[in-house]
Amino acid sequence: MNIADDMVTEIFGHDKELPAVLTKTIKQKLGVSIGEFSEKSGIPASTLYKILSGERDPNLRTFRRILNTIREIEGECAKNKKKFIAVIGVRGVLDGIEKKTISSGIETIDIHEYAVTTIEEAMISAIQAEKEGAAALVCAPIVSSTVEKVVNIPVATIRPKSSIIRAIELVAKKIS
Repeated sequence: MNIADDMVTEIFGHDKELPAVLTKTIKQKLGVSIGEFSEKSGIPASTLYKILSGERDPNLRTFRRILNTIREIEGECAKNKKKFIAVIGVRGVLDGIEKKTISSGIETIDIHEYAVTTIEEAMISAIQAEKEGAAALVCAPIVSSTVEKVVNIPVATIRPKSSIIRAIELVAKKIS
């Protein structure tokens, strides 16, 4: 899910108040000021401040503009982020990774390590890695089939007979 979808879920699914959720979304999750958001959305700053203070509810057109602007800003942030592959495993496996980047032929992709000790931690780390922008995952066979069901990015499995680097190269090809 993206930031706009998370915001809608919080407001309508969890019955949280729009002013608090929108303020957190704009300032913390997107990292922009109300003035910058106003400029990007075309919504007057005074209107935004009234919505954020709870003094006014947005009409449907304004709410759509808010959601579209959130998606636009999030998309710009995603374009500026460098791709990375998340490797989820026990410390012993992660210590075997000698590189911090890998070349897929077209581009260089960073490798981020997620150390875990339990299956539950592996699942949580997979979801966290996707939220942080991982383009793909590499993980142990015991969790890979389940991880594939909960994330929307390519997953490669660490196989005891092949190296971790081979798994990373495989998934790098999938995202290039």
